Amino acid sequence: MSRLEQLLAAYRTHIGLPWPAGVSGIQRVIFAVHDKEDELRLRARLEDFEQATRAAGKRWHGIDLTDAFPDWLATQEYREAYFECPEDLDGYPSGEVTAFVAHLQATLRDAITRADGPDTVIAISGVATLFGLARVSALVESVKDLIGGRLLVFFPGEHNPDTHAYRLLDARDGWNYLALPLTPDQR
Repeated sequence: MSRLEQLLAAYRTHIGLPWPAGVSGIQRVIFAVHDKEDELRLRARLEDFEQATRAAGKRWHGIDLTDAFPDWLATQEYREAYFECPEDLDGYPSGEVTAFVAHLQATLRDAITRADGPDTVIAISGVATLFGLARVSALVESVKDLIGGRLLVFFPGEHNPDTHAYRLLDARDGWNYLALPLTPDQR
């Protein structure tokens, strides 16, 4: 069985469990942790995750962040200048483009508010494209309390179960986060 098949099996098992009411926002967040090498294969299998969600009697709302930065940049007055000198973007050297992060947080809050319900999975894909521009941890932190159902983040990287640390694309120092990790080796 492939790693993605194993991840899908772990997701099917988890999503089929009863969802207790009254849990905190962080307890509603699920990170589907997969190898960065499997990112394209996973994207081709998103429909399988959606079908598993619907088979469990839940609703699905997908949000793809792949084009979030280019779409945002296209609306900026000084976009041409940013191509010549990207360090002019506030926060660029630190890995968090301030205005883009604020825009992305507002966009996610709006999408979640419109689509969410107590039986809905909000599934976020394309987070690898945020590397060097926005921190996934900050995005999740900004929306976790809005989730009525579950927030599923497809996360290309790794999770250390001993420290609860996540590392996007295995490249940046991890951050400790108490979201539920689903990994291919779970059953």
